[in-house]
Amino acid sequence: MSRLTHSAALQLALALLIGLGLGLVYSWFLSPVTYVDANPAILRADFKDQYRIVIAAAYASTHDLARTRARLELLGDIDPVGELSAQAQRMLGAGEPFEKVRPLAQLATDLNQGFASIPTPTSFTLLDTPQSLATDLATETQTITIEETPTPFPTIVFDQTPITPVVAEIDTPRPTFTPIPAPGAPFALVGQDAVCTPGSQPGLLQFTLMDSRRREMAGIEIIVTSNQGEDRFFTGFKPELGNGYADFVMQADTVYSIRIVEGGAFVPNISAPACADPNGVNYPGGLLLTFQQP
Repeated sequence: MSRLTHSAALQLALALLIGLGLGLVYSWFLSPVTYVDANPAILRADFKDQYRIVIAAAYASTHDLARTRARLELLGDIDPVGELSAQAQRMLGAGEPFEKVRPLAQLATDLNQGFASIPTPTSFTLLDTPQSLATDLATETQTITIEETPTPFPTIVFDQTPITPVVAEIDTPRPTFTPIPAPGAPFALVGQDAVCTPGSQPGLLQFTLMDSRRREMAGIEIIVTSNQGEDRFFTGFKPELGNGYADFVMQADTVYSIRIVEGGAFVPNISAPACADPNGVNYPGGLLLTFQQP
């Protein structure tokens, strides 16, 4: 290669580098790209989490499930319910209060069941007891007496028998109350079943919590303690498995104690059962604990 050709190549490379540098300066500093009305699907993961929190808060106010589902579709998630549940679990793991996580869990539950579960407050109506004249008359006995009147003629005195009015009994309508189970009714352990399924996760401790009508209850806190520490979690974060479902992975040769915070149910001495596969190999099995309010 001649000296002239080599010099031309260097000049060309230098010109390309200068042009690239000027282009980067112009695009990054002089005229950077500005996104206007961008699609939420291109947001970063942390911004998507904030977007879901805002959507869940709006849903908690309006209970418009169709509009909420349309808003979530803008994020482009393949499984919106799974993303909501996973974000709720991450927030609880990061120490966020349950009141902040509850809208996400409720939205995931309603999306999974296909309708909005709006709490309906129960109120009592007291009927006013009418004031009855007959009631007043019933408390008194009227006596009619004819007084003597001075007269020049002989005085005639009549003995008058006191007259007591006949009062008809009037049934006073009374308010009717609808019995409602107390929200803090204690949970009782109604089922404890060993789960020995080859291929399932070893030592999986599963919970199902129901009310007195056998409806699964979300948002109930469970505490699992052992010599290794304490774990807290809530039901309802896996709505595909049930609103009252929660699970925990037990370690082999470890004894646990279970406490349901709402209601105070306590179950001690829980450990993974010993199971055997078709080849006779032992492995730690799982447990299914079912709690129900009376």
